[in-house]
Amino acid sequence: MREVVLDTETTGLSFKSGDRIIEVGCVELKNHVPTGNTLQFYCKPDKDISSDAKKIVGLSNEFLDKQKTFKQSYKKLLDFIKKDTLIIHNSQFDLGFINNELSLIGIPPLTNPVIDTVSLARKVLNTRIANLDYLCRRFSIDLSDRSFHGALLDSQLLASVYLELKGGKQFSMKLETFEDNNYNTNFTNINNEKTKEIYVSDEEFSKHKEMLKKIKNPIWNKFNYQYLKK
Repeated sequence: MREVVLDTETTGLSFKSGDRIIEVGCVELKNHVPTGNTLQFYCKPDKDISSDAKKIVGLSNEFLDKQKTFKQSYKKLLDFIKKDTLIIHNSQFDLGFINNELSLIGIPPLTNPVIDTVSLARKVLNTRIANLDYLCRRFSIDLSDRSFHGALLDSQLLASVYLELKGGKQFSMKLETFEDNNYNTNFTNINNEKTKEIYVSDEEFSKHKEMLKKIKNPIWNKFNYQYLKK
């Protein structure tokens, strides 16, 4: 199953007021695990970036003036996302901007299935607060690289959040099919016994995380998975 986590950065908050996309970032997932295949490009808008947006994304008009326009790069986006499900945080915002950009160059709007992680988080966590920073902190996802918002970085963070919302890393470790260049091997679960579900309270989960932080030089810190560690 292929899904694409997608994020955009823009000159402001409203495409209806003329704001434009300045960056697109995508992360490919297969069976809810990042594959390492990503897409990222900047766009030269025909509007200056707002002062507020500058503080958020850390980009200047001078930098953006040297980039290709969305029209020159949009095919890379369509080729990457194909018709697969899009994972977007506050999808109304990003899709509004993307479909506006497509409309401006005479291209039909996207018709991909969409999973909005704001709605998903509120449903799964029973919370009103569902911004990306909050969710990363809730799941102890490293935010140290996020001094500015970036479409690719935020897509990588959102991929980790989405994985947690779907049940954590173990959710995706279903080795249904192993493939290499020489052969295919199918793995089938032959254990038909019913398993007992164990529920952990938020308090127990929090205490467990605090306990792990006290362990000096844990062995799992020796492994640096670019996407799953976030």
